Amino acid sequence: ITSVIFGGAGTAAAPTGEAAVMEGEVTIGSVDNMMETLLEANNIMIVPGYGLAVAQAQFAVAEIAKKLRDMGKNVRFGIHPVAGRMPGQLNVLLAEASVPYDMVFEMDEVNDDFEN
Repeated sequence: ITSVIFGGAGTAAAPTGEAAVMEGEVTIGSVDNMMETLLEANNIMIVPGYGLAVAQAQFAVAEIAKKLRDMGKNVRFGIHPVAGRMPGQLNVLLAEASVPYDMVFEMDEVNDDFEN
């Protein structure tokens, strides 16, 4: 415990090693861009995380999913096994928001359905 208290927590340490090389492409999005993309898509996978729980956004996301489904879109929720603060938290939140069970899947059930 002494090293935690007196070990220099909060002090700036010079980085060591090689600088990280950034790979890939950055895509900047907006609400309009997301809306366009959702309207063009036929298959939509929503992968909620802890942020959905913190923001209490399950009701808003459920409403968006319902509207998309009413438009004939195949909308599904893919739940990562360690999403949220405890196992099953996101399933409970989606159930609370009345998301039908036939829209909620574990990630291993739907991973192969989406290449990207």
